[in-house]
Amino acid sequence: MRLRVEFTTEPFDLDEAPAHALVAREVIETAGLDAVDVGPFGNTAEGAADRVLTAVDALLRKSLEAGATRVSLQVNVIDDVHGDGTAEGGR
Repeated sequence: MRLRVEFTTEPFDLDEAPAHALVAREVIETAGLDAVDVGPFGNTAEGAADRVLTAVDALLRKSLEAGATRVSLQVNVIDDVHGDGTAEGGR
């Protein structure tokens, strides 16, 4: 199973990235996920379910420890499609 996670951490600071945002970015960028996209107003990443769930756990723990007062996230199951257009399991 593949998952997509979308998240933001607060409070926002448009002048300088707060410590919790930098920590969250580092967790996601080093988690071995695919299609990582980080930005000032939202972040997304995709990958195997185990890797995404492990990254979400670390993201929550580390960003809260670094001063986040709110973490909003959404996790979606995405299709397992191979390069040949077949789904996981040859369907």
